[in-house]
Order: sequence, then structure tokens, then C-alpha cells
Amino acid sequence: MCGIFAVCHESGSADKFPLDLAQKHSSRQMHRGPDCRGSYVHPETGDILCHERLAIMDLSCVQPLAGTTDKYQVIHNGEIYNHRALREKELAQFAMRTTCDSEVIVFLYELLQKGELCSLLDGVFAFALVADGDFLAARDPVGVKQMYYGRDAVGRWFFSNEMKCIEDVCGPHTLAPFPPGHFFQKDRGFTRYYQPAWFDHRLCTAPADLDRLRETLIAATTKRLMSDAPIGLLLSGGLDSSLISAIASREMKKLGLAVHSFAVGVDANSPDIVAARKVAAFIGTQHHEVYFSLEDGLAVVDKLVWHLETYDVTSIRASTPMYLLSEYIQKMGIKVVLSGEGSDEIFGGYLYFHNAPSDDEFQKETIDRVLHLHTSDCLRADKSCMAHSIEVRVPFLDKAFLDVAMSTQPSAKRPQEYGGRLVEKYIVRKAFDVEEDPLLPAEILWRQKEQFSDGVGYSWIDGLMQHCAAQVTDEELAAAASLFPHNTPHSKEALYMRRLFAAHFPSDNAARAVRKWIPKWQANQDPSGRASLVHVNSIAKEMQEIRAEA
Repeated sequence: MCGIFAVCHESGSADKFPLDLAQKHSSRQMHRGPDCRGSYVHPETGDILCHERLAIMDLSCVQPLAGTTDKYQVIHNGEIYNHRALREKELAQFAMRTTCDSEVIVFLYELLQKGELCSLLDGVFAFALVADGDFLAARDPVGVKQMYYGRDAVGRWFFSNEMKCIEDVCGPHTLAPFPPGHFFQKDRGFTRYYQPAWFDHRLCTAPADLDRLRETLIAATTKRLMSDAPIGLLLSGGLDSSLISAIASREMKKLGLAVHSFAVGVDANSPDIVAARKVAAFIGTQHHEVYFSLEDGLAVVDKLVWHLETYDVTSIRASTPMYLLSEYIQKMGIKVVLSGEGSDEIFGGYLYFHNAPSDDEFQKETIDRVLHLHTSDCLRADKSCMAHSIEVRVPFLDKAFLDVAMSTQPSAKRPQEYGGRLVEKYIVRKAFDVEEDPLLPAEILWRQKEQFSDGVGYSWIDGLMQHCAAQVTDEELAAAASLFPHNTPHSKEALYMRRLFAAHFPSDNAARAVRKWIPKWQANQDPSGRASLVHVNSIAKEMQEIRAEA
């Protein structure tokens, strides 16, 4: 995991961007790569590559990495999980200099001379590559890695992991998220290379295959243990992070690795803390609980908005505890963590999915959520943890697993009855509901969904809303449309966050780069899971059972 910054000049352009200025812009994301930095300028084109490195694979090498000659260079943020297989097969003719997974990208380009090389990569990536007369930049299939592009006043192209590196240069002209599943080539523009059949909801007709679901998720998790740096597990106690932690824990123990798991909450009785504690005891990890107060969270919100580059209320609420937890993890010397992002989008796990009016609408919404993960959960996980130089890996977004899960017919993915209530993500739970040597205790496997920002403790969201309300008057909220006509804030909390964002990223294009997370099919548009009647009714039922037992 690293930070990349690149400049591409149009063919024949005489307006060359200075290297020292490029290095200065790149340094704004040095938190992504504090271990070392490097840069390269192509002698003919003037194209620039700058790299801030967080060493995960081959801890000694420095990027950019060269191909067979110095005129072929690549910088890469992410992980290529099949790099060893590529070295042994497609790239067997080349003598490589490192064991870094990034190196295969530049040699694949030399072999194929085209951006379609991205389809051969199994992993996550944002990379830029220069060659004789060419420039190539690309982003992984669903945008697990963050990446932005822009153009300045004289038509030069800029690429970086974080918007802050290019907003002042490109904001008044062109600035946007780099589209996932695309590559960019000089004189060719953007080309989509990733377009699986499940993009069309009408083709998602495969019957549920529980064995295949289980096997592909185990494989996706296992391959993400590839690292020369220490690995930890983000464990919220919900279904998704618990499954990933349980699978990874077993594999890590086979490899003789120490297994550390981490949970965060407002106190020892937070819903996620309690559930994570049970999981950790069951799977046998060295477990760490991190507590934070309302004051701790409020103290970092402004800095967090700068890191996140969003004003979306959902992302900020959920990122605050993740940001504070990653600071703790960094101090332990752990550089990589596994997490459960993506499952709720793939399987309709958010509580509002209970209200989907039809199978078709359910499936279309899951596809839309997955295709916009780069604006929400992937953005949150990447930037809140990379703020403290921690790489997050997300097995649920593995290409092979996505093919199985997204192609499954929606009727099999919708909430189904279990234990007297409708349960979301039923097929995932059922796939791992085995009697012999279970991965998780039943109470965790069948636990109801809690949005991450709720699970850390309800007092965090309630306190944040109260704080924001005290900073914004009724008159200011009524006038919000005149100040922010795009994505106009509709609550005092949203207006407060929008002000923080605008102070850091003032351009209209920066504001347009943000997509708000809003639930569908429910009257209350607050993103908290507690706003859903499903959650309200579930709590009421639990209280009735408690009174009956009493």
C-alpha cells in the first residue's frame, strides 16, 4: 500500500510540469507511504511518476520499478495476489530484480504493450506506468484502491490516490474519481476493461451454491495473507468481519503467525465490543479492545474530513472509530489488516433491503451499491486507515467471489426466515452453518446487522448529531441551498460536515466528486440502521422476551 502521483503530458506538449513541484504535491499523501519515496521523469515526454511507499512486499525495494530498460517504469498502490503465478508463467522469459508484486505490472506491459494487461491482474491496484511515447494509468475492478484524475489549465493530466494532491491544480478545470475497472492511455483516453455478466441484473440467475460460496470466500481470504509485514484482523463482531477473522485466524496459525484482532467501541458494553469479544475467544486470537469518548471523536473530525475527502455523513460517522482504531494498530507495528467490507452491498445486508419491492429491484440495488463502493465503504476503509499507514484488505471484493455471489439469483439472496425473524445475508450464514468444526458460534453467525457506526455504541452518533446541531442555526440550514446548491445538506450534521469539507476542498469539482450514502425504501433517510423499522421491531421483540423471562 502506498501513495502514487503522476503527470502525463499530451504528445508534443512543451509545457512540462516541474519534478520538484510534483514531489511537493505527492508529499501531501506521505501518510500513505512513510517508509521511503522515489520519483522518475521520462527524458523525452517529461511524464512524471512519484511514489510514497509503505513497504508490504519485498521490504527493501524502492519504487518506481523499472522494466527491461530504464524507460519503462511503474508506480503501484495495492497488491497483486497472483504475481508469483505470473512470474512463473506469462513472464517466465523475463529476469526480474525484486520479489515485489508491483514489478509484474511493468513487465506485463512490455509483453503485451496495451492496457488490457489489467485483466490478467488478480488483486487491487491504482498504478501509473511510463514507457517510450506512452503513459498508462489504471484502477482495480471495483475501486478498492482510491484514485483521482484531473487536468490543469494547459491540458496536462494528473493522477493520484488522494484528491488533496491535485485539487488546487485541477479543481477549477477537471477533477473526478478515476473510474474503477478502467485504464487510461495517452492519446486514447479511458477504456473499460472490467465488465462481467453480473453488471446486467437480468443475467443474475444462478441458483445458490453454498459450497462454492464458502470455498471462494476461504480462498479469497487466504490469498490476502500474502505479506512480508505483520498482519492483523479488524473484528467488529458482526457477521462479515467475524467470518473473515475466523478464516484468516485458522490459516495464520497454520503458518505459525501471531494472530491479533482489534475491536473499537465507546465502552466495554458497546454492541460490537461485546460481540467481538465472544468471537475472539472462540477463534483464539490475541484480542485488543480500543475505547473512545465522544470528545475523542469530535477532536479528530476536521482532520478526518481532510483525510477522507468527503462530506458524506455516513462515511464520517463510521470512519471516526476506524481512524482512531488504526492509530492504535499502527503503534503496534502492524501494517496490514483484513476487514469485512463489501458483503452488505453484495448480499443486500443493510436493513433497508428488507423493504425491496421486488427481486429485480433488490438485485439492481445490490449491483449499484457494489459499483459505488469506491465512494463509500472502500473510501472509508482505505483513507481512514491509510491516514495511519495501515493497509486494509477486503476478501469479499475478490473477483472470483464476486462472480459467484453477484451471479446468484436475487430470490436466494433476499432476507429469509430463521429463528422466527427475517434474516439478511441468509445464504452467507447458511454456507458457514456447519456442525463439524464451525468457524463461529451460532449467536454470532445469526446476529442481526448493526451498521458499524451504530455498533461501536449509540452514544457516538447521538452525541455527534447533538454537537453538530449546536454549531448550526436554523437560519443557516434554511439557507444551505444558496451556499451549497450541489448535494445540498438537509440536516445540521450534514451542513456542519459540508463546511469542514469546503474549507479543505473549495472547488465545485471537488464537491461533485462526493456521492452521498442514502438508504432506499424507507421514510427516514438517516443512514443509521436504527432508523429502519426492521431494527426498531427487532429491539421491541428482544425487550418483550426479556420481560417474559423476568
